[in-house]
Amino acid sequence: MNFNNVFLKSFRVLLLPFSILYGWVMALRNWMYNKDYFKSVQFNIPIISIGNLSLGGTGKSPMVEHLLSLLANDFKVATLSRGYKRKTKGYALANEKTTALEIGDEPMQFHLKHPNVAVAVGERRIEAIPQLIQDVPNLQLVILDDAFQHREIRAEFNILLTDYNNLYCDDFFIPTGDLRDERKSAKRAEVIVVTKCPDNLSIEERDEIIEKLYPEQHQSVFFTAIAYKTPYHIYNPTEQWILTMRDEVLLVCGIANPLPLKNYLHDCTHTYYQLSYNDHHIFSIEDLQDIKEKFNKIESKSKLILTTEKDAVRLVKYTEELHDIPLYVLPIKPRFLFDAEASFNQLVIDYVSQFHKNTNGN
Repeated sequence: MNFNNVFLKSFRVLLLPFSILYGWVMALRNWMYNKDYFKSVQFNIPIISIGNLSLGGTGKSPMVEHLLSLLANDFKVATLSRGYKRKTKGYALANEKTTALEIGDEPMQFHLKHPNVAVAVGERRIEAIPQLIQDVPNLQLVILDDAFQHREIRAEFNILLTDYNNLYCDDFFIPTGDLRDERKSAKRAEVIVVTKCPDNLSIEERDEIIEKLYPEQHQSVFFTAIAYKTPYHIYNPTEQWILTMRDEVLLVCGIANPLPLKNYLHDCTHTYYQLSYNDHHIFSIEDLQDIKEKFNKIESKSKLILTTEKDAVRLVKYTEELHDIPLYVLPIKPRFLFDAEASFNQLVIDYVSQFHKNTNGN
């Protein structure tokens, strides 16, 4: 552990009184919702909420994309996100002219990869959902991105994600820890998914984690690892680069937790260099100059620049500056461990189908 990490952890411990105060506030807020002093609104449409109890990346975007791939061919689906770090305010529905600056990088990623899905953003989800239902005729399902803690809306199907390396049951409130909600709020979830697990997670460790999470009888617990797919050129998705141990990679990324990605490159390439930016970083011309200078210093003949899909939607606009360099995008997806993907998918499909069956009176 380096000095900076030790200092940061020590500093966060000193902030314990603020964490305790924050915990009291969250406990009061949840109590007010549980006792109906604060009201939750339920809509006459199936809503799936994906979220977590902590700050940082737990793999929400790949899970949203998994659900879109699963459901969008059979149902008319929309996603609703906050649109973090966009340059606009209020409700917006993506169209063919929309940019990442207008709706945010993750919603833009959904919009580009799933053109048959309505992608909307809005800070006030309780106001955005009625507008979305009005804007999208015959809408059959809304997927709420990063909304588990937004209790103004009562979602009937909640998917709670927790990072294998930072389980919510072992965490504490911000700023000492990373929790932004009470641990017992996990009881509101229908499904708990432990994300970013090692590929070789044993059955014994799986059972130990389930025991620590102590799920309710109605809750199902799943485990996923990160599956990296073949990188594709940012301007030509059909042009792919299969990574080998000959390759030297310049990794350009602004994501919350790049450690799994760095471990992956360590295992499948000769070496990699990294230019790191803050999560949701908006790239500038100066950044592009730094990227090109760093790349040009790599002497290998087998070299490329690699970025994430989330970063790519903020880089793609620089066609003139990037046209002469091999910039590739590394897609990821959740890989369900213990052959559990079919069971997870069926739970989701059953919820949506049963909702419409009950609503239609069939």
